[in-house]
Amino acid sequence: MRENGRGFWLLIAILVVVHFVLHVSFGIGAAAPDLLTVAVLLSARQLSGGAAAGVGFALGLLEDAVSLGAFGAAAATQTVIGFVGARSRDLFMGESVLFLGLYLFLGAWVQDALYYGLAEVVRRGDPLQTLLLAAPMGAAYAAVAGLVAVAIHRTFG
Repeated sequence: MRENGRGFWLLIAILVVVHFVLHVSFGIGAAAPDLLTVAVLLSARQLSGGAAAGVGFALGLLEDAVSLGAFGAAAATQTVIGFVGARSRDLFMGESVLFLGLYLFLGAWVQDALYYGLAEVVRRGDPLQTLLLAAPMGAAYAAVAGLVAVAIHRTFG
């Protein structure tokens, strides 16, 4: 998905706006997919490591600005996810739906695990249940939402 055109960056902007509309305006919270991580992961495949880390940091700061606790955890995790996502391009080349789905799933899962490790606020309950049940389910939800967004972009973009 080497698309550096305006349509691709419009998709990234739409994902960010929809993320905040669902999480903040509608107050859906955890029931909504993590479209911010999807936006960071998709943009990371198009950018250098430093630029992707910068995008992750900026979007993480936006997320931290509207969260009630653990300020800085989202910025740190999104920065790491952006950098690693950009570097993964050197190791893995793929355009297929299966590759993109797996990339989004693993990226969202790692982001959830890093956030859980950094944010004391969310450390309630069993870590195994959180990291091995809730995080993979949320990552799968985000990956499916990302695949749907990319499919719509490829169809109409």
